[in-house]
Amino acid sequence: MTDIFDYGYMPTSEISDIDKDEVARISAVHKERYEIVCKYGTASARLKSSVYYSGKEYEPFPTTGDFVRIIYSDCGDSQIIKTLPRQSFFSRRDPSPGRGEQAVSANFDYVFILSSLNHDLNIKRLQRYLTLSWQSGAVPVVILNKADLVDDYSEQLRMVEKVAVGVGVHAVSAKSGYGLDMLSEYLKPRKTIVFLGSSGVGKSSLLNALCGEEAMKVNDIREDDSKGRHTTTHRQLNMLPNGVMIIDTPGMRELGMWDVSEGLGEAFGDVEDYLGKCRFNDCTHGNEPGCAIKEAIENGALPAERWESYLQLKKEAKFTDDKAGYMKDKQQWQKDIAKWCKQNKKNGRKV
Repeated sequence: MTDIFDYGYMPTSEISDIDKDEVARISAVHKERYEIVCKYGTASARLKSSVYYSGKEYEPFPTTGDFVRIIYSDCGDSQIIKTLPRQSFFSRRDPSPGRGEQAVSANFDYVFILSSLNHDLNIKRLQRYLTLSWQSGAVPVVILNKADLVDDYSEQLRMVEKVAVGVGVHAVSAKSGYGLDMLSEYLKPRKTIVFLGSSGVGKSSLLNALCGEEAMKVNDIREDDSKGRHTTTHRQLNMLPNGVMIIDTPGMRELGMWDVSEGLGEAFGDVEDYLGKCRFNDCTHGNEPGCAIKEAIENGALPAERWESYLQLKKEAKFTDDKAGYMKDKQQWQKDIAKWCKQNKKNGRKV
């Protein structure tokens, strides 16, 4: 018999009336079929159509990591009849019209943001991942892999720590095992970790190193430019021998900036500290006198690139959430620029 509590299940007052023997965890999703772990071990399941496809109330479609209520069957597919409340999740805009948000991974405690020290390190992408991770409701951890391929990574470490404020940053080598002992504080039984990162950074290699065996196939990459194919082809929850669970997933880099107001506040707390401190309440942080942002950049307290990254991510979030509104604002901005140029030419000024 499998104890669902070993898979991280924590009943709350919202679901106190559900028997734990009716609870399963989604370990993988294959189109309309689900792999689950429940009291009776591993099984396959499908959604109950009357609940998920024609029910009067909206029921979130389950994803990898979700806890669900099931009607178990030992002679075929079990039925999933309810998606239980989530403590954290990654989401994107659902491609189905009218459904809004779509979760792509749920109920994880930590997000391991992986980057490789030899070629893959991209600070702007890292800031984006940090924002998404904070927004998910979990705790981000930056893992700089492939330390065995560089002689000195102190500069890369400094750059990352500068933008990953309040976040654990660890340099490791999945190949040699260097630094993996520093991850033990996160690798606790009943905890779930999601791997986030682009292809070629060593997500599957790290999973295999932590697991002590080949849980995921590893494709060769060109180490001179860190290019390679995705190893993982679907989102999979893996139980390690020590009781920690890892969700290795493809396509996480494609997540849209869906409603990341909270995540921006966490990832860019140093930037938002200056907001609301300008002389004028409607300050646009351009050329107005008494602008706290402008003053902070001029005196070196706030790096200009941090402010630019913050604005870019806010713009991307608006585009994801409201493409029509984004395009309208962009068109107005272009009109204003054209008007400004025309006025300056009329006045004999160079533009």
